[in-house]
Amino acid sequence: MPYSIVVLIKQIPDIDQLRTDPNTGEPQMQNLPLRTENLSKNAIEAAVQIKEKYGGKVTGIIFGREQSTASMKEAYAMGVDDGIIVTGYQRSEPSVTARVLAEKIKQVPHDLIILGNQSADSYTGMLPGRLSRILGIPLVGNAVKIECSSDQVKVTRATEEGNMVVQGKVPLIISVAQEINTPRLPAVLQIMAAGRKPIRTEAAQNLSYPDVRVISNRAPKSERKRIIYEDMGKAVPEIVKVIKEAMR
Repeated sequence: MPYSIVVLIKQIPDIDQLRTDPNTGEPQMQNLPLRTENLSKNAIEAAVQIKEKYGGKVTGIIFGREQSTASMKEAYAMGVDDGIIVTGYQRSEPSVTARVLAEKIKQVPHDLIILGNQSADSYTGMLPGRLSRILGIPLVGNAVKIECSSDQVKVTRATEEGNMVVQGKVPLIISVAQEINTPRLPAVLQIMAAGRKPIRTEAAQNLSYPDVRVISNRAPKSERKRIIYEDMGKAVPEIVKVIKEAMR
């Protein structure tokens, strides 16, 4: 059975390059490059693997900005067929993101909706559940394996007690964990072909962000004694002494 798959992709600031101001402790976000969120790549890979095995079509959707074209082209190179960028993103606000994405998903054929458990810029993990509530579609979270058979989908999900296998009918929302796969690295020809594919860009309608603003965002001060021991023979008992005192 071919599947119509929607994969939700998020573009985030490259937090690996994030630095804090040494004087204020505030993150320096200016000119920080953007990249595709890692779990979004896992979601893309999961969607494309299903398409390759069972047939169908993968549509990628990003709620972001004009700069999100780079992430969509990367998704194309990995195997996504069509892409839609909904512009108007201002900040990480799961309630707004869920409403915008849900409205767009309703306009696209969808047997499976696949996305990451959470994103590295905010780690709220709220989007899958909010989408499930708005769309009225069951959610299976923390997926580490997906198997399809006609209108039935079997998902292995990781829990604190171990792996759990659940089965449901399409349509289904699946949020994936990092362990589900290793995202592919596209070949040069795929990257070049992706650059020529059209991307639909649409503006989000009736955006209404909650009247909340960030007053302060600072890294905590870290004060260390920075004691240097040059003689290892003397260092070991001193370190043990310090650890014992700290554990009292």
